[in-house]
Amino acid sequence: MYAVSLVPRTTSCRLSSAFLCHLSIPLKTLRLHHHYQHQQPHLTSLSFQIRSLRKQIDMAAQGGDSYEEALAALSSLITKRSRADKSNKGDRFELVFDYLKLLDLEEDILKMKVIHVAGTKGKGSTCTFTESIIRNYGFRTGLFTSPHLIDVRERFRLDGVDISEEKFLGYFWWCYNRLKERTNEEIPMPTYFRFLALLAFKIFAAEEVDAAILEVGLGGKFDATNAVQKPVVCGISSLGYDHMEILGDTLGKIAGEKAGIFKLGVPAFTVPQPDEAMRVLEEKASESEVNLQVVQPLTARLLSGQKLGLDGEHQYLNAGLAVSLASTWLQQIGKLEVLSRTQMSILPEQFIKGLATASLQGRAQVVPDQYTESRTSGDLVFYLDGAHSPESMEACAKWFSVAVKGDNQSGSSGHLVNGSAGSSHDKWSNETCQQILLFNCMSVRDPNLLLPHLRNTCAKYGVHFKKALFVPNMSVYHKVGTAADLPENDPQVDLSWQFTLQKVWESLVQSEREGKKDGESNGNSEVFTSLPMAIKWLRDTVHESSSATRFQVLVTGSLHLVGDVLRLIRK
Repeated sequence: MYAVSLVPRTTSCRLSSAFLCHLSIPLKTLRLHHHYQHQQPHLTSLSFQIRSLRKQIDMAAQGGDSYEEALAALSSLITKRSRADKSNKGDRFELVFDYLKLLDLEEDILKMKVIHVAGTKGKGSTCTFTESIIRNYGFRTGLFTSPHLIDVRERFRLDGVDISEEKFLGYFWWCYNRLKERTNEEIPMPTYFRFLALLAFKIFAAEEVDAAILEVGLGGKFDATNAVQKPVVCGISSLGYDHMEILGDTLGKIAGEKAGIFKLGVPAFTVPQPDEAMRVLEEKASESEVNLQVVQPLTARLLSGQKLGLDGEHQYLNAGLAVSLASTWLQQIGKLEVLSRTQMSILPEQFIKGLATASLQGRAQVVPDQYTESRTSGDLVFYLDGAHSPESMEACAKWFSVAVKGDNQSGSSGHLVNGSAGSSHDKWSNETCQQILLFNCMSVRDPNLLLPHLRNTCAKYGVHFKKALFVPNMSVYHKVGTAADLPENDPQVDLSWQFTLQKVWESLVQSEREGKKDGESNGNSEVFTSLPMAIKWLRDTVHESSSATRFQVLVTGSLHLVGDVLRLIRK
């Protein structure tokens, strides 16, 4: 019987027409009656739609009216303590299992068909490639990644699309209110990331995804996503030095934390690693009876002429890992026969399409500034990459150098931005292009490691920055916000860290000048009190340039900075 009642109980949440329109279920479905009970059992998808509708209406009855209220409630879970502060009661990992019990998710998480990925760099890209491949085989997917750049809903993708605001609100309030009612002094409310991971588990269980792809937030062993006890397959992307104040100051210690996601008898894959890291991974795998295999970067030949959806040579490494993870899941859960890469001349069509159409903001992303394109003879293009470790900074610098040279030769940036309008000029020469750096990083990072990697790698490819701009992030770490509530300027902002970054940059420039007799190195740098002021300066500079000049701005050092730039230039 498929009758549906649409009489909700009294609730503080309005069931708006926008909410009902967003349910992706035809109105006529709501009028189904008992005559369907005699039809053939091909109505499985219809049954799922009706169950989903019931859940969404029930979810919508749980909490406040506005998205802003949900973000304020979420912000209240952000701890003011340092993530490395071991006295923080929220660091007790066993609490995650208490939360799962309070949310009645214990059985759901055992049934979930999870692909779990840790790593220092490339884990988000690997997860994105993996999800896209499995989705192209027709399976329903859930993808949980971090951090978000513009909107917290980016962290939760269903079938490759960010969760809708209506669904997010329903699931959010269901989890938040239940935890508020059931937590106490001994089991306090979960901290910010733990709540988001729990929310992902709830969403994926309620939406009945076939595959749940989970990116570790930090480390692995004590990460909230590690509540999954029996994943289908695990992956470790490239390892390097990051979050050393938490994970340890050697590659071996860092590898040990990442290997914490290994589970007894569950297959695992990794990419080529430094010897110290690989030794630890192999030891941990042996202890857990894990069959750990090392996969090589994907080759262009296997893609049959297609390009990866994520730009940069380093993405072939992530794509190779994703192919192995997806293949294992498809064989074990999808019951599909997938040849090993050594047996293939090219990848199956679904793999190629999945890899070619994968998308992830803030990773090797190119966005022309629409504002300047319509008003000046010059051109302003942003190259955005959230690199924030020495190794990823080097990969970012290589991508940027190759990208700007390719752009200048092709004469347009349009082909790199999914159909965005390219430049009105037919061709740009290297003489009419200027590269500018827009940079910030967290104070726990070491700019003496990051900036030399960036500058030296670019110089190796013949790319030299005309100017470097240092800015504070607009986003704040104690509040989850939207583009609408970002501050334009804060007169009280502390710029001491930005001046530290500038000093490191200028010392690199000075060293370079001393090594050159002709003094051709460009070392201009400036600290701006806010990001909007830096963007305004860039636009004014383009407008005031006497000749048609392309300004190519590399935005890097922080995913928060990348997200803030995207919010501003898309307003």
